[in-house]
Amino acid sequence: MIILDGKATADKIKIEIAAKVDEILLKGGKRPHLAAILVGEDGASQTYVGHKEKACAQVGFTSTILRFSDTITEDFLINEIAAINANPDIDGLIVQLPLPKHINEQRVIETIDPKKDVDGFHPENVGRMVLGLPSFVSATPWGIMELLKRYSIETSGKNCVVIGRSNIVGRPMANLLSQKSKPGDCTVTICHSRTKDIKEHTLNADIIIAALGIPEFLTGDMVKDGAVIIDVGITRVKADNKSGFRLVGDVLFREVSPKCSYITPVPGGVGPMTIISLLNNTLKAAGY
Repeated sequence: MIILDGKATADKIKIEIAAKVDEILLKGGKRPHLAAILVGEDGASQTYVGHKEKACAQVGFTSTILRFSDTITEDFLINEIAAINANPDIDGLIVQLPLPKHINEQRVIETIDPKKDVDGFHPENVGRMVLGLPSFVSATPWGIMELLKRYSIETSGKNCVVIGRSNIVGRPMANLLSQKSKPGDCTVTICHSRTKDIKEHTLNADIIIAALGIPEFLTGDMVKDGAVIIDVGITRVKADNKSGFRLVGDVLFREVSPKCSYITPVPGGVGPMTIISLLNNTLKAAGY
């Protein structure tokens, strides 16, 4: 069993991106600039945005964080996005989700200029991704594809089960793995809350992407020997330790890991790669 070390892989890619930025500046180019909008005081969102800001500093990007109260109106936020769209100095923009309930997330996503949509959520980028055209791919699917590539995991002709059908992970992940590419060329099955006997599907899977948000859902009896396991989930559960909680994924690691050929840990697997995706997309948005 080999651990797919997302943190170590992310650190290597950061070094590669930082070298690219040095090269850009040496040639008189512009430093890539990522802007993020954070609405409200959600702790997880603040932590995530903080990680993005730190990563930008590590690779030499300029970063701007706009923080607003959760009482702002939808129109106010739309106007802020429009201003960033029109700002030629800013290459990439992310609006941290979730947003307060009174703000229409889809309207916000569709307001972002597709050429600055480094989260890859705009319908134009989603459509281009589905067609196999150049696009900004959403963070987690891109990170998973990069992990598979960096560890030289064979995907062609393999049976892959994606558990979860969200627009952020499950659906784009299934599409990317089914495309004629490397990694890719998988036969993909999407399982979800209405799937009958998920175990029947997972036992036939060479690759399993667990992205449903239920702690330790995938157990040892659901996985065949030698399978590749990608655990997207991350949930805080109560624990008898100093912090009072521990982080677990959608996979019951102690049961599944002895059976598989490769597996991502939680934390330290898929998570660090999502930040790298934003950096990579911002570099592309800047024209490099």
